[in-house]
Amino acid sequence: MEEKEELPLETSVEVPIYELIHEIRGKQVMLDEDLAKIYHVETRRLNQAVKRNIERFPLEFMFQLTNEEYLNLMSQFVTSSWGGRRKLPFAFTEHGIIMLSSILNSKIATQVNIAVVKAFISMRRYIAKPMRKIGFNPD
Repeated sequence: MEEKEELPLETSVEVPIYELIHEIRGKQVMLDEDLAKIYHVETRRLNQAVKRNIERFPLEFMFQLTNEEYLNLMSQFVTSSWGGRRKLPFAFTEHGIIMLSSILNSKIATQVNIAVVKAFISMRRYIAKPMRKIGFNPD
């Protein structure tokens, strides 16, 4: 079997991907702005692509934050990297992020999706560790 050459994943995001994962409405999600940065596209371009393919993004894959959720999230950051947004951000679950690769068809999109999925898996394993100690196995 021929081994695939893995291209280096360079993003304009200066923090590890797992630090961009937030819990909102009881789901682990990433925001459109953070995803746009790591996909190397403008946020509005990412959202336009999603809107053109909205049938691929049911509510369990993507939702728009409420004003209260957005303010709560912003209050968790000492310095805001989000300037004046005109619209509330969209949050993408792991499945929504996987679906993004089908509409952002590029090498960087594929590499980013692999990195993001690995980050979600690592977080799930980390969260499940204490549960395994008391006999709960989510797998």
